[in-house]
Amino acid sequence: VMDMTQGNMAMLILSFALPLMLGNVFQQFYTVADTAIVGKILGVDALAALGTVESINWLVLGTIQGITQGFGILVSQQFGAKKEEALQETIFHASFLAVVAAILFTVGILIGLPGLVGILQVPVDIRPICLDYLYVLFGGIPLMMLYNFTAAMLRAFGDSKTPLTACVIAALFNIALDLYFILELGWGVKGAALATVIAQTLASAYCLWKLCRIEVLAEKRKAAKWRLHAGLCGKLIYLGLPMAFQNLVIAIGGMIVQTVVNSFGVAFIAGYTATCKLYGILEVAATSYGFAMVTYAGQNLGAGKTDRIKEGTRIGVLIGVLTSFVITGLMFLFGRNILGLFISADASQGSQAAVVAWRFLRIMSSFLWVLYILHIVRSVIQGMGNTVIPLVSGIFEFIMRTGATLILPVLFGENGILFAEVLAWMGADLVLIPGYFYMRKKLLSGRSNQGDVQSAVCSSEKEKNQPYGGRFRLEAPVPQGWFFFSCLLYTSPSPRD
Repeated sequence: VMDMTQGNMAMLILSFALPLMLGNVFQQFYTVADTAIVGKILGVDALAALGTVESINWLVLGTIQGITQGFGILVSQQFGAKKEEALQETIFHASFLAVVAAILFTVGILIGLPGLVGILQVPVDIRPICLDYLYVLFGGIPLMMLYNFTAAMLRAFGDSKTPLTACVIAALFNIALDLYFILELGWGVKGAALATVIAQTLASAYCLWKLCRIEVLAEKRKAAKWRLHAGLCGKLIYLGLPMAFQNLVIAIGGMIVQTVVNSFGVAFIAGYTATCKLYGILEVAATSYGFAMVTYAGQNLGAGKTDRIKEGTRIGVLIGVLTSFVITGLMFLFGRNILGLFISADASQGSQAAVVAWRFLRIMSSFLWVLYILHIVRSVIQGMGNTVIPLVSGIFEFIMRTGATLILPVLFGENGILFAEVLAWMGADLVLIPGYFYMRKKLLSGRSNQGDVQSAVCSSEKEKNQPYGGRFRLEAPVPQGWFFFSCLLYTSPSPRD
């Protein structure tokens, strides 16, 4: 647990972000391993199949991450405000909402997969491979939700080391199981998907165990009110839903891009896919800084230290831009060799794919600083409790990405689509940077109630009799046995037991 409301700001941001960065590196490592094993062993068709459905994967994962990160905003604010009883109750409500969302996503996605693959215009010859992979992968949606929920709660408490350990565990098991299922058992892409699900299970179990042992939760669990308050559920949904919708809009834009990419043939798809897999490494530090900044802003807002938010944002942007310059240099030096891990250049299609991949990588690397500003500023705004401005930025990102995808190939051929991602980043920044200054002005002038912890946390006996601001008066009793991991959270042994 890390208190980010006091101490050196740069050191706090770096000490929080570095474990996440290492964890993301391991996560990307097993993503790269998946891609390399599939591309080298199963061939270009299998690699292209995984690439054509990447946008569907992000649609599901991005929505889950948006919801759980939104829940984490309120938790970080309450932790900063030292409101332990409200903190415990918020996690209980967030757990309930996460389980409901996981059930709905699992049923809806599994039913709708054939239709989604058809919308993407996946080439007929690789469509069966796509469906084999996705049915196995999305059967594990509840485990995706469990991992992202527990990791978001841990980050809200300032714990970035546990997700690191979980990612290391997942990466090692995922690579070992990939090799066993694909090489030894010959299960193809189904084996790759199953390896990912099993690795996610282990990571989820570890994060849940660590969350249950946080002292403030263990000490307060017996005082938990096992009733659902509509007002608190509404506050969590207000924070989580725009973030989920933001990621959903971005994912839909990605699906449109992928539909156009799919029309350029298997070699182009494979090259585009290889760079998209490497994109995770380009972004790894940006997402880590983003997680650090949302926790930093949330805790300091809860503690009423708005001046630290202003100065911390300036430091965070500086750190992010400098980091992006270093990664850009590394990609120009070693990027072509890294791409060679994914693509076998022996066949003619492989050679064509390698050319596309290297061209795409150079374009994205050149504008990486734009992406890093995007992640840091957006996360600060979210930590302040405003998830609407980031949603608007996601819509602008969608407009820029889809507009470039539909127009540039007409003007410049298939290479035009390679600029769509960079233009999308710029579109988001055009909203986020003014949005940050708007939020900062409101906070410093005292005219904003955005993210105010008091809007969701009872602070007096009168408020306790009228839960969560009086707008929502309904209380619903919790059905017994409605989900297992919230029960574990409030009945697991204390670290002192």
